[in-house]
Amino acid sequence: MKQNFTVRQGALDGVEAFLSVARHRSFRRAAAELGVTPSAISQAVRALEVRIGAVLFIRTTRSVGMTEAGQRFLSRAKPAFEELIAASGVASELGQRPAGLLRLSVPRAVAPILLEPLIASFCQAYPEVQVEIAASEKLVDLAANEFDAGIRLGQFIAPDMVAVRLTKPFPFIVVGSPAYLARSGRPERPDDLRQHACLRLRRSNGALALWSLNDNGQAIEIAVSGPFIASDFPTMLGAAVEGVGLAQVPAPIATGAVTAGKLVRVLEPFAPITPGVFLYYPDHRQIMPKLRAFIDHVKSRSDVANKTQIYVGDRRTRPHKRG
Repeated sequence: MKQNFTVRQGALDGVEAFLSVARHRSFRRAAAELGVTPSAISQAVRALEVRIGAVLFIRTTRSVGMTEAGQRFLSRAKPAFEELIAASGVASELGQRPAGLLRLSVPRAVAPILLEPLIASFCQAYPEVQVEIAASEKLVDLAANEFDAGIRLGQFIAPDMVAVRLTKPFPFIVVGSPAYLARSGRPERPDDLRQHACLRLRRSNGALALWSLNDNGQAIEIAVSGPFIASDFPTMLGAAVEGVGLAQVPAPIATGAVTAGKLVRVLEPFAPITPGVFLYYPDHRQIMPKLRAFIDHVKSRSDVANKTQIYVGDRRTRPHKRG
């Protein structure tokens, strides 16, 4: 038979009054301790006895004693109530200062380029906060998976999230190794991609991403083909460096390879501009201090710290001061 474990409304009412009376063996001293009248204490205890269905105290004009039911109730209620108070204290501490576990969902490509210097300086500034990075291309539900915040390209962030800019807008570029371009030629127009080996990205939903380009101000998407499919940009970039084919990647993650001459940018006039990378989190009225500290740290370290805007859906406002 299934048992009902639902806590009834008001189930804890009167417990604190009962424990105080049991401790002092006096309704008057219990009232003084809790800052209420003896009548209020008496009413609270009587209501508790009615709910339980048993008398808990033996009352006379001179003293207060406990019934057997009261003793049994005390033996279970006292440690449980003390544990509840302790639990409230632990939770309250996390609401008062930056402390505890800060969980962030981020793409693999972001970690080495953007996050590593931020995390190092943040951990030094806030030693009571432990930072956990879950590197994945999957667009996770932050609340369902118990993440405090995430980092993603702006176009992938749901409109009900609050987003803080981490980077300026940047292009999605097409790159290829010098060896590949020497072997297969250099594409000059988007249509030329149909004759090239193009590395593809499989999204977390299983679909193969189309290549997005900008042709004279008009956004176009092309279903490319090629010998290699990756689930993240770093892997795709590595394949491009090895000459497997052309890759379309965010410009910041290819900067090192381009500067080193391992990759060459092609089709530059057709590169679309993306909104950039954002830190995002649910639109709570009250943000936990650990997340607030991280947001403030991100803003202070960002190269757009003085221009940061917060986006809530399609509304854009200057960030307001928060306590």
